[in-house]
Amino acid sequence: MPQIRRLPNALVNRIAAGEVVERPAAALKELVENAIDAGATRIGVALTDGGLTRLEVTDDGCGMDPDNMALALERHATSKLPDEAIELVSSLGFRGEALPSIASVARMTLESRVAGANDGWRKVIDHGELIEDGPAALPVGTRVRVEQIFAKVPARRKFLRTPRSEYIACLDIVRRLAMARPEIAFTLENGSEGKSRKALSTQVDEGLATRVSQIVARELKDNAVEIELERETPHGVMRLTGLAGLPTYNRGVADHQYLFVNGRPVKDRLLTGAVRGAYSDMLARDRHAVLALFLEIPPQDVDVNVHPAKTEVRFRDAAHVRGFIVSGLRKALATGDRRSAQGPDRAAMERWQQEPEQAPAMRSIFEGRDWSQNQPSPGSHVAEPRVDWGTAPATSHTDTALPQGRAEEAAPLPENAQQYPLGIARGQVANTYIVAESADGLILVDQHAAHERLVLERLKAAGAEEAVTRSQALLVPDVVEMDEADCDRLEDAAEGLARFGLTVERFGPAAMLVRAVPSAIAKADSGKLLQDLADDIAKHGKQEDSGSLLLSEKLELVLATMACHGSVRAGRVLNVTEMNALLREMEATPRSGQCNHGRPTWVKLGMDDVEKLFGRH
Repeated sequence: MPQIRRLPNALVNRIAAGEVVERPAAALKELVENAIDAGATRIGVALTDGGLTRLEVTDDGCGMDPDNMALALERHATSKLPDEAIELVSSLGFRGEALPSIASVARMTLESRVAGANDGWRKVIDHGELIEDGPAALPVGTRVRVEQIFAKVPARRKFLRTPRSEYIACLDIVRRLAMARPEIAFTLENGSEGKSRKALSTQVDEGLATRVSQIVARELKDNAVEIELERETPHGVMRLTGLAGLPTYNRGVADHQYLFVNGRPVKDRLLTGAVRGAYSDMLARDRHAVLALFLEIPPQDVDVNVHPAKTEVRFRDAAHVRGFIVSGLRKALATGDRRSAQGPDRAAMERWQQEPEQAPAMRSIFEGRDWSQNQPSPGSHVAEPRVDWGTAPATSHTDTALPQGRAEEAAPLPENAQQYPLGIARGQVANTYIVAESADGLILVDQHAAHERLVLERLKAAGAEEAVTRSQALLVPDVVEMDEADCDRLEDAAEGLARFGLTVERFGPAAMLVRAVPSAIAKADSGKLLQDLADDIAKHGKQEDSGSLLLSEKLELVLATMACHGSVRAGRVLNVTEMNALLREMEATPRSGQCNHGRPTWVKLGMDDVEKLFGRH
C-alpha cells in the first residue's frame, strides 16, 4: 500500500500559491490589501512590464519589526484575527497565505520599519529560500518588491499573458481598491526599458463621488445620482452608498459596474442581478448601467471566506439583500432620472428636483386619445391637415414646400420661464422632434420616446401592474417537461410566483403543471417562461423572491410594450399647445429623462454653444 507522507513546506507554499497567485495582478491585490489593513494613508504601486518583471508596493502604514516580519512569512500567521471568530473578520486579508505564497514563486524583498525605530529591516526570499536578512534604511511603513514571478515555475510562467494584458489587470485591481478607499491616496506607475508613466494618481480624502468619477469617467459625476440608504437588520444596520449612472449614460458591456461589500471588491452574481432588476424598464437588454455600489452589512450576515481570492461572498438572506439594492437604486434614480445624459442646465435642474411642484403638473391633453395611427412619414411631400385635439385651436394647413420642419410664430418667453426647465415649444422638426426654447438654450425632444415613458409611468401610477398580474386560468393546463433540479427550484418558489398570477405545481419527477398565468402574458410560451424563471432562481438562490423578481421584470416589459403602442408616434403632427403639454408633463414625471429602452428623451444645446457655432464668441 502506498505510504502517506507530509509534503515539504516549499511544495505546500507552491500549492497555496496556485490558489492565491494566479498572475501578477493577484499578487498585487494581496500586497495592496495588506497596506490598507496596515492603516496606510498613501500607497504607491510601481510596475515594470505589467508586473511580469517587477512590481513594488510602498505604504506609510504601521510597519513591522523583525520578529513580526519573520512570522509574516510563515503560512497561516496573521495579525488580523485577534480571536477565532473568523465570521466577524473586518479586514481585507486574514488567511496569512499571501506573503509566503508569493515568496515561494518569485524573488521577494520585504522591507519595513515601525514608528520609533532607528532603522528598518530587510528580508530577501528567492523562491522560498531566505538569502538576505539585515537592517535597511527606509521611512516608517512597508515596501514589498516582487521580481521574476514564476521564473522557476515554467509551467505557470508560460500561461501568463502579454505585459500589456497583465498591466491592464493590475490597473483594474488598483482602481477598484482605490475606489473603495477615498481616504487613501493611491499612485500607480508602469514602465518598461527605463521609461515610466503614471497611470493613476489620487489625493487623500477626495470624497466618494469625486474619487469614483475620477477613476471610472470624469463625466460620470454629472450623469449620475448619489445613493445613500439604510435599513435595520437583526444584527445591525445595512447601508447602501455609491454613484449610479443615469440610464441614458450606459455602456455595451458590464465592465463598468463596480460592486463592493464591506469595502471589499467583489464579483457577485446576486448583486449584478439586482442591478439588472433595478434598471429593468430603463435599459435595453444589450446595454448596461455604469455605477459603483458600496454595500455595508453586519459581518454576521455575510460570509467572505468562500473563495481563496476573496472575490466572492455569500449572504445569509440573499433575497433581502437583493430587494434592498433594487429598491435603493430605484429610489435614487427617481430623484434624478428626469435628467438627460447630455448635460442639462444645473441650476434649473436643481430647482426642478428639489421643488418639483414648481413644474405645473398639467393634466395631459393626450389622455384618452388614440395614438396608434401613424401620420405620413417626414419624407412625404403631402401632409394631412392638422387635427383639432382637446383644447388645441382648430386650424389646418398643407405643408408641401417644407415637409421636414414646422415652426409657430415666436412669442416672447413668459416671465415665469425659469419654472420650465424644458422651455417653451417653438416648433417641430421632421414631425418627430419638438424644438423648445428655454431661458438659456435650445432643447430638442423626441416626442415618441418622451410620451412612451409618460404612458408607462401613468400605467404604473394607475395600478396597471396590479391589473396585469391578474391570473388567467388555463382551460387545459400546460405540462412542461424540465430537468428535475429545475422542477425542485420552481416548486420551492411556487408560493411566491402565485402572488404574481403564475400558478404552477409539480407533475411527476421531471415536469411542471401550469394551471394559470398572468393575463397580460397569457399568450407567452409556458415552457420558455418556466425555464427562464428556473435559470434565474438557480443563479440567485432558491428564495421565492428571486423568481418573483424576474417575473415582475417580465411584467414590466409587458407594460413597456403597452406604453410603446399607446404613445404618440414619430411622424405625428403636433401643435404648440400639445407640445407644451408634453413638456410640462415630462417636468412632473419621474424617469422622463430616458425612454423605456434607456435612450435619452431630450437633449439641450446651451446658448453659449449656439453662439460659438455662429462665431459670436
